[in-house]
Amino acid sequence: MPLLVEGRRVRLPQSAGDLVRAHPRLEERARLLRGQSVQQVGPQGLLYVQQRELAVTSPKDGSISILGSDDATTCHIVVLRHTGNGATCLTHCDGTDTKAEVPLIMSSIKSFSDHAQGGRLEVHLVGGFSDDRQLSQKLTHQLLSEFDRQEEDIHLVTLCVTELNDREENENHFPIIYGIAVNIKTAEIYRASFPDRGPEEELRAARALTGGPMISIYDAETEQLRIGPYSWMPFPHVDFWLQQDDQQILENLSTSPLAEPPHFVQHIRSTLMFLKKHPSPTSALFPGNKALLYKKNEGGLWEKISCPGS
Repeated sequence: MPLLVEGRRVRLPQSAGDLVRAHPRLEERARLLRGQSVQQVGPQGLLYVQQRELAVTSPKDGSISILGSDDATTCHIVVLRHTGNGATCLTHCDGTDTKAEVPLIMSSIKSFSDHAQGGRLEVHLVGGFSDDRQLSQKLTHQLLSEFDRQEEDIHLVTLCVTELNDREENENHFPIIYGIAVNIKTAEIYRASFPDRGPEEELRAARALTGGPMISIYDAETEQLRIGPYSWMPFPHVDFWLQQDDQQILENLSTSPLAEPPHFVQHIRSTLMFLKKHPSPTSALFPGNKALLYKKNEGGLWEKISCPGS
């Protein structure tokens, strides 16, 4: 069945702007979200989702209360939630393979399905802006089209993407919202930033920079974050890129150089340094070729656990 807004089928293709103008509630919700101040979310109870990662859990989770992601320029952050059992998936999509990613998002929520609970599937799309290369516009269209192709009814509740998430300054365009969080218990979605993006931030970023596909990183049953084992090819010309100045890195390794957050270049440099040190993942990164497992401790912070035979 199709993508629905207020019980009516969405007519595609149309721009995000046209879609909200046809549905005043969507426009109002986007306006309210844009108008919020940004909340800084601490690490307690947080599961931070990087680019090309997804995480799904439910209100029964004793460790995770917030899913979040930020640093989205042309990327979109997608939240899919089942109102019956509260199962919630958050992912950070960059348009690499939207056709494969949307079914992955859908199946992650279906793994929690409890047909006795009724409810419906609701989707929230946030991110992107009116970028010169129209990458955001393309990703918005891909996501709406792929959700519309799914078998289940999916209710579009929040659409704050591309031209709806755009501000202009000195003839340059920037996103208004770079990051969001979702409270698993209350279903509240709000603007957010995240000083702590761990664990294993560089390792996870290296996987994305080398072209790794969308993956699920969290096991809600065991309440464990599972990282790897990953494989990648040596990053092309890593020494050359590390010798370049900030402007060169920004212009060549970003989809939207003018709109990146201030820490973008430092983040890319540290990821490149990691890839130089680990041109291909070895037993040093994944002893015994096993996943790195993390669990929240009593203070709500990630702690590495050893799990023999896992």
